[in-house]
Amino acid sequence: MGNTLSLFRLALKEFIDNLRVYQALQAKALASPGFPRPNSTLPYWTVPPSPIAHHISELPDYADVVIIGSGITGTSVARALLDRCQKEGRRVKVVMLEAREACSGATGRNGGHMTPPLYHDYLSLKQEFGEAMAHKIIRFRLAHIDEMRRIAEKEGILAESQARHVETADVYFKQEMFDKAKAKMEQWAKEMSLEAATHRVYEGREAIETFNLASDTVGCIACTAGAMHPYRLVTGVLERLLERHSESFSLCTQTPCTSISAPSSSSPHYVLSTPRGTISTSHIIHATNGWASTLLEPMRGKIIPFRGTMSAQRPGRTLTPKALSGQRSFVFYSAKLGYDYLTQLPGPPTGSYELMLGGGFAQDGEQGLEALANADDTVYDRTVGAHLSGVLPRYFGEDNWGAESGPGENGESLWSGVLGISADMRPWVGRVPTSVSGRPEPSRATSDVTEEEKGDVLRPLAAPGEWIAAGYSGEGMVHAWMCGKALAAMVLNREVDDGLAGWFPDAMRINEKRWKKASPEGLLEMLSNDE
Repeated sequence: MGNTLSLFRLALKEFIDNLRVYQALQAKALASPGFPRPNSTLPYWTVPPSPIAHHISELPDYADVVIIGSGITGTSVARALLDRCQKEGRRVKVVMLEAREACSGATGRNGGHMTPPLYHDYLSLKQEFGEAMAHKIIRFRLAHIDEMRRIAEKEGILAESQARHVETADVYFKQEMFDKAKAKMEQWAKEMSLEAATHRVYEGREAIETFNLASDTVGCIACTAGAMHPYRLVTGVLERLLERHSESFSLCTQTPCTSISAPSSSSPHYVLSTPRGTISTSHIIHATNGWASTLLEPMRGKIIPFRGTMSAQRPGRTLTPKALSGQRSFVFYSAKLGYDYLTQLPGPPTGSYELMLGGGFAQDGEQGLEALANADDTVYDRTVGAHLSGVLPRYFGEDNWGAESGPGENGESLWSGVLGISADMRPWVGRVPTSVSGRPEPSRATSDVTEEEKGDVLRPLAAPGEWIAAGYSGEGMVHAWMCGKALAAMVLNREVDDGLAGWFPDAMRINEKRWKKASPEGLLEMLSNDE
């Protein structure tokens, strides 16, 4: 799911530019997303399922930290908490609650690409936050490319996770769009020359021949990016956390958190209700992205679900070996078709050269309205699916593409997934203010020591509370892992030790002032002014 923030803005802008859609957005954005539904569409990534897909640990009465959500954010938080405490010789009990199977949300349904927005929205970031913060945000996004490969290598899952560097190309079919993109890229490159070192512009015929594209391609902007098998990486990390922290970590799939009760005189901790019973905790981590406002009602209208569509397809018979190397990804800009994004998988043994294509926004006949504030991933839009199944020969050119691989093989798999769109297009990370959660925090006195270690070892945690990392606006692959890592440092009360001020953008922190300002109306205004 998702592509770049600026691209997503363009797609949204296409279908909110009339009063009917504007009014519908206002109403739908304030509704509850509900809970993840059973019998969701089946993503290519999850076949075959991970050995821990249905792992159900015993639900304890109490945990130091309860993480809601088992995707890339929740896994990042769990890994940082558990490994840090183990290294320091301290034990923290962490329970992860998942409504369905492990990694069954957006992480297991996206496009597998790590293509950070760079020149695309640098100037708007600079205008809003200043040069220093704009640089920090860009570097934060870029850092995910090497960080995810490092994690995969350290966990011994580099091959199965397919974590790799790729050459990515923004492909333009309209000269005006290409000229604007080049101007943005040139300005960004002047101010962040080191980060722009791998960027290169390909004009006309050179772009067509280099990337095997259709003859009406006017140009490309290419650079180094990343890609991976998101489901294998996350479930691989979770499997290893269960092994090395068997006494401290519990993964409870098929265990949705259905409600949260505030601390009271009779129960000094938060009490989370599930169909399997209740669990008490001092720290709640909301890592549910598009579903976050179900349990955090005041976040409705701040994080808005959006249903996207993905596909896995076989390549045409005459695509060149270079086009099938698994070392490329694309974003296709077309004034008529909006945008689509493509990641190529490697060949055997880890892949079969599948083409992972997503997008098709505003192709549903309702200007994308059906996808907006829609958290139902049990179906996908058939019109969008038809678009994705048939558009690749247009992008690569009929001659380059050739005949389909075989009867029915061109649309191998189609599924949907739920994105979390932030009302101000920034992730929400940090301690949730009580004015936002609507619930008081447990007192520090109830949370200083573990149940087993009273009078012995102090917990290495911050004051109790609710925490969040969510609202990636379709860009989770270049925000979520390190947002989770930053959040873990906050929960551990290690912000200074971990040098967060040097690498984590404060513009992503949640606070009451930002919460009050962000709104669906503000999102619409931002999009309508976006160039």
